[in-house]
Amino acid sequence: FFFSMSLFPFPNGWGQGKQQRSGKQWASCIASAYVAASAAFSVSALYQSSIPAKFAPNRMLIDHFTGESGEAKSTGENRRLKSKEYSYEEVKRKMISGEPHDFEVFEHFIADHSAYRCYQDSHFTPFNTQVRGVNIGGWMVLEPWITPSMFYQFLGAAEHEAGLDMYTFCEVLGPEEGNKQLRRHWESWVTEEDIRVLAQEMSVDSVRLPVGDWQYKPYGPYIGCTDGANDYVKQLMDWAEKYDVTVLIDIHAMKGSQNGFDNSGQAQGLEWTSVVNTWPMGLTTFLHWPIRSAGWLGVFDKINLTVPEINHDNIQHSLDVIQEIVNLYSSHPAVLGLQPINEPWEFSPIDTLKKFYWDAYLVVKRGAPNWKYIIHDSFRFDVKIWGGFLNGCPERAIDTHIYQAWERPSSRIWFYENACSQKQAIAEMEAAFGPVIVGEWSLATDNCVMWLNGFNDNEVGFPMLPCKFVPCAEPYMGKEQPGTPVDPGKPLQGPYGSGISGPSFGYCPVDRDWMVERSGDNREGTDWMQAPPKANPNQDATDEVMTNLARRKLDAFSGIGHGYYFWNFKTELSEGQWDYMRAVRRKWIPGKGSLLAERIQNACHREDNGGYACVTKPGVNEDFLRIALKGCLKQDDKNQSYIENLNGDELIQEGDTIFNSFWKRHKIGGATCDFGGTATLVLANETDVDDEFLDMDEWSDDRVFAPAEYSNKTIIIILLTGLFGGGLLGFSIAMKTNQGFNVKVRKSLFPDHANDKIFTGRHSLFGGENMPLIPNEGEKQML
Repeated sequence: FFFSMSLFPFPNGWGQGKQQRSGKQWASCIASAYVAASAAFSVSALYQSSIPAKFAPNRMLIDHFTGESGEAKSTGENRRLKSKEYSYEEVKRKMISGEPHDFEVFEHFIADHSAYRCYQDSHFTPFNTQVRGVNIGGWMVLEPWITPSMFYQFLGAAEHEAGLDMYTFCEVLGPEEGNKQLRRHWESWVTEEDIRVLAQEMSVDSVRLPVGDWQYKPYGPYIGCTDGANDYVKQLMDWAEKYDVTVLIDIHAMKGSQNGFDNSGQAQGLEWTSVVNTWPMGLTTFLHWPIRSAGWLGVFDKINLTVPEINHDNIQHSLDVIQEIVNLYSSHPAVLGLQPINEPWEFSPIDTLKKFYWDAYLVVKRGAPNWKYIIHDSFRFDVKIWGGFLNGCPERAIDTHIYQAWERPSSRIWFYENACSQKQAIAEMEAAFGPVIVGEWSLATDNCVMWLNGFNDNEVGFPMLPCKFVPCAEPYMGKEQPGTPVDPGKPLQGPYGSGISGPSFGYCPVDRDWMVERSGDNREGTDWMQAPPKANPNQDATDEVMTNLARRKLDAFSGIGHGYYFWNFKTELSEGQWDYMRAVRRKWIPGKGSLLAERIQNACHREDNGGYACVTKPGVNEDFLRIALKGCLKQDDKNQSYIENLNGDELIQEGDTIFNSFWKRHKIGGATCDFGGTATLVLANETDVDDEFLDMDEWSDDRVFAPAEYSNKTIIIILLTGLFGGGLLGFSIAMKTNQGFNVKVRKSLFPDHANDKIFTGRHSLFGGENMPLIPNEGEKQML
C-alpha cells in the first residue's frame, strides 16, 4: 500500500518573493498613482454621464415609484418623492428667502424631507471606508445554533416551558435566573483576547455588534433579565478602541419581531400542536416555519401578504431606542456607526420601511454626525427599489446578506461561480444607490449545523443531504450551566418542530465534509451527490474546497463593494464554515496582512472572464430535459414546440445552447445552472486548468484532485508488487508467531537447512530463538 502510494505525485505550487524598491522606483510608483487617479476621475465623470437616468446619482425618481412618464405614483408615501430637483445653492437661497420648504439644515448637508434625499456642500464626508469585519453574534441576542449550551436545559421540556429564543429564554427562566445565566454567558462568550486575536492575527478591522432594542428600552420578559448588558457592550467598545477596531452597532432585534426569526429576539408565528398528536402519545410538538410571521410593523395579513394597519407605536419605540443609542455612544471613538434594523422581512411595506430609514437617519445625524448609517435591503437587493433612495446623503450604505447554505446541493464549481457572480449585482447597486456592504456571509454550503433554523426545528425540506455528527461541545461558560453537558445516553429529545435537528446520544449535527471526486474531475464529477457526510482522511477535500471558496468570496465582496462582515466570529459547533476564527486557523481564510494577495484579488478570474458554461447534465432523463428547456423558452417568450421533436444528441446539444444562453442572461437576477437537476457547470476553456495565483503552500482545487494517469503495464506492475510484498510480509509474520506453521514449512521446504540461523536466529525474519530444533535422520535413529 505504502509503495503504491509513493508512486502518486503530490502538488507543488510556487511562491512569490518580496521585492525591495529603490527611492526612484517609489517615486515612479507615486507618479503613476497620481496619473492613474486623474484618469480614473475623468473616466468616472464620463461613466456617470452615461448611466441611465434611473441609476444616476442625482436622480430621485426610480422605477419602483414612477411610471414610464417619470411622474410619481399617486398613492401612499410615494407622493413624497414628487418634488423639484434643486442644487445646493438653490436650496440655500430658498431657505434664506423665507419661501415655504421642507428642508432641514445639518452641518454638512441639507435634508429634503419631501424626497428622502440630501443636498451636500463641498465639505461633506463620503462613505470612503472599506471594512474587513466579523459579526459578534449570539452574545447580546441569543441564537440557539450559535451557543447551544445555553439551550440544552430546555431539551425534553413541555409546552411553554422551553426557551426557543431570547424572549422565551427570559420568559421561562424569569428575571433572576435568566440574568444570572446571561451574565455568565456575557463574561465568557466574548473576551479581550478574542478581540486582540481578531485584530492582530486575523485581518479584522471592524466588528458588527448585534444588540436587542430591549437593552435600551426594556419591555416584557426582558425587564430584569437583561440588566447589565450595556456594561458589557461598553467594555467591548473599549477593547475595540484599544486594538484599533471599529464597532458597527446593529439593532438586531425589534419589538414584535421584524422577520419572525429567532434572531429577531422572538420567533413569531409559532404554534404548539401537542394536543393534536395522538400517536405516539406524549410528544411535545410545535409548528413554526410554515406559519412564520412578523409583527414589528403591524399584524400581517397572510392571505393578501400585506400589513393593513401599521403599528406606529412600535416604530416610535424603535426611533426612541436609536436616540438612546446615539445618546450613549456618540462620543465613543470606536463606534463606526449604526444599522437601524437587521433583516426586516421581505413582506415589510417598502414605503413604511423607507420612511423609518429616513427618520432614523436624521436621528443619527442630529446626534452623531460622523457615524456611518447602514440600511438593510429587506431581502430585496434590487436597484429598482433602492436606487436613488437617500441620494446625496453622506455616510450611508446598504447592507445585503449573501449565504449559500440555503441553496440546493451542487458541485463545488457551482458554489465557486455563484460566489463570483455576486460581483455584478454589487457593482450595479454601488452605481444606483451607493456603497454596498455584505453584512453577513459564511462558507457554509449546506444547512446542517445544529439548530441553524431554530431550536429543535428545521425549515421544511432541510437539510437536503445527510449531515455529519460530531461530539457535542463542552459548555464554554463552565459545567455549572444547567443542562450541560449533553446526556450521551439519550436520543433526540423534544419538543419537536416541523423539521429535525438536535443532539442524539451526545453527538450534534454539523456541516458536511467535501469529498475527493473519484473520477478526478471536479467540474463534472457527481460523487458529491452520494458522498457520505463524513469523509475518510485520505478522501477529505474540505480544506481545499473551503479555501478556494473563501478566496472567491473575499474577491467578490471586497473587490467591488465596500467590504464585509463574516457571520460569525465564532460558534460552539461549526468547524469553520460559520466560525471565522476556526476558518483562519484551518487556513481557509488568510491571516493578518494577506487579504490583498494576488491569489485573492484574482480568485474570480475564470468567472470574470466567462470561463464557465452551463450545459446539459450527462445521463439526464430526456423527458425532464424537455420540460426544463420548454420552461426556459417560455420565460423568454420563444417557440417551444420544436423541442418535442428532438431526441438523443440533438436534444442534448440544444440543451447546451439554451441553458448556457439563458443562464448568462438571467444569472444576475438569481438564475442558477440547475434547471431542475438537468444542467451543470463546466469549464468552458479546457486549457485553463490551474489557478495561477497560488502560493506554494496553498491548495489549487484543480491540481489537488486530478489523479495521475498510468499505463496498463504500470498498473499491473504496481498490483503484482503489492501482492508479492503483502504475501512476503504475511509469510514472515506467520513464521515468527506460529511454531506449528514454522516447523511444517522447514520440514517440507527446507529439510537440509531446517535449523539454520535464518529460521532459529535471534534476529531472523522467518523465525526466532524460540523455534524448536528439528532432528535430522541420524538423530532420529539414535533416539
